[in-house]
This record gives sequence, structure tokens and C-alpha cells, in this order.
Amino acid sequence: MKNQLITLFGGGGFVGRYVVQELLRAGARVRIAQRDPRQALFLKTQGGLGQTQFVATDLLRPDTVARAIAGSDGVVNLVGILAGDFDKVHVTGAHNVAEAAAAAGVRSFVQISAIGADAASPSAYGRSKAAGEAAVLAAFPGATILRPSIVFGREDEFVNRFARMIAALPVVPVMAAKTRFQPVYATDLAQVVVKALADPDGFGGKTFAIGGPDVVTMGELNRWIGATLGRKVRFIDVPNELGGLIAALPLTPISKDQWAMLSRDNVVEPGTPGIEAFDIRPVPLATVAPDWLVQYRKNGRFGRVAELKGA
Repeated sequence: MKNQLITLFGGGGFVGRYVVQELLRAGARVRIAQRDPRQALFLKTQGGLGQTQFVATDLLRPDTVARAIAGSDGVVNLVGILAGDFDKVHVTGAHNVAEAAAAAGVRSFVQISAIGADAASPSAYGRSKAAGEAAVLAAFPGATILRPSIVFGREDEFVNRFARMIAALPVVPVMAAKTRFQPVYATDLAQVVVKALADPDGFGGKTFAIGGPDVVTMGELNRWIGATLGRKVRFIDVPNELGGLIAALPLTPISKDQWAMLSRDNVVEPGTPGIEAFDIRPVPLATVAPDWLVQYRKNGRFGRVAELKGA
């Protein structure tokens, strides 16, 4: 990867920052393409002088996409949304990136999808992710498709969201309590991306489901977070019938489509090529999450130190 130019669409996002760090560590030059590059300028200090570039891009404007890709050796499309016009972003946008990459003669292309990608998914999100994969492969047949489960890390909006709720409320409702997840550490996913870019002959044209070492239910995850925070919270599992009604109402924390996404497990299916194909030993959530979840404890890090001393 040394001195190769890799363009990351959405590189300033949560997963993107981890991919940037791994690419810089591998000696690559990185070009971050997104609608407002100023939101990614914090990454400039991660690399050497001139190692990181920034360019304004709109996925729905092919001319800006082509300009961002010009001269690249590899391209990664990290752009995804959880609400809004899924087809514009996940299908049209992804196709524009893949088409421009093919036209530019890019050697390797990685598309970040999701385990929930399925043309028959009950959610528009899942259907659009599947359609996006098909659009990418039609334009760039040698693309590597990565379908991660829930991604966790210091800046995530999954584990941290529940931690904030548990820290603030004496009673916490848990929706889709029995739905299973296989959380994957952002650094592990980033390493998968870099390995896929480095070996398009070995990984190109294939789809991989990327999960972590543990499978947990939504209920188990919330209770583990509560115990890690040392919070005495009462958890109430919301019946699915009631959860569906709540999601159908306006101004609720979860949309109808997000509820549909939660109706299916988010785990790697047996026999599906996964993270082991990249020779990566995934990191468990319990190994790293307590380091940043300490901020949600009653007395922060000091309370944790006192507890460890038996105070």
C-alpha cells in the first residue's frame, strides 16, 4: 500500500476515521471525499506532510465523483445513512462511485454494505443496501463487498447511545430485546478494508460478512452496559407488538423502518465468508469498551479507580 493513493468517500465519518488511520499506518496516501471536507480536517494531523488530501464531493453529481477519484489506485465507499432517501445514497450514489472508479482504471474497490442487505428485507434500508451492492458490481465487477454487523468504537452511536440512556434513566425500556447482534470493532473492520484493497485479486468480486467474536441480544447488551457502568437500572423488555406501535408513531426515538431492521438478527450466517478470511482475530467488545464507557459512570474514571481498590 506504500505511496498508493486511496480515495475514501465518507472518510470523515465514524468508520472512515479508523480506515484512514490504518491506511496511513500502511504508508498509503489518503484522499477524503465528502460533501463538506471541513468536517474531516481533524484527520490531517494523523499522517505526514501531504499524506492526506481533502476534496468536496456530491455522490449525486458524477462530475465531482470523477474528479475525486482521478489518479487513485483504490477507492472505498463508506457512505451510508439510517434515515432519508436510501435509494439516492445507497444505490445511485454507490453506482456513481463504482462507475467512476471503473472509468478511471482504479485497481481495487471496496463497498461498505451491511449484514442486513437483502432484496427481500422488510426494511427499505436493507433493500437499498442490497440494490446498492448489485449496482456496484454491475459497474465494477471486481469490487469487494463488506457487510459488517453493528460497528463499535469510542465514537460510535450505538453502544454510546445506550450508555447515555442508562446513565440518565432509572428505568430503561429495551426494544427488540431478543434480536441478536455480532458487534465488530471499528479497528478490525478498518484492517479488513486495507487488506481487501491490497489484494483485489484475492478478495475482489466477493462478499464477506464481518462480525466480531461474540453474539449478543439487545437485552444482553443493555444489561452488560449497565453492569459496566455500575448503574443500578431496571430494564424492561418491550413486547414486540408494543414496539411496533411505538415505531409507527411520529416523534419517537425509532422509525418504522428502523424497527423493521430490528425484526431480523444481525449476525454472520453459518458458512458465510467472514473476517477469518482476512486472518484477523476480532476484538471482543468487553475488551475495549470499558475504557471509554467510564465517562458514563457516576464518578467517571475516579469512581472506577476507587471501585478497583475496594473503596
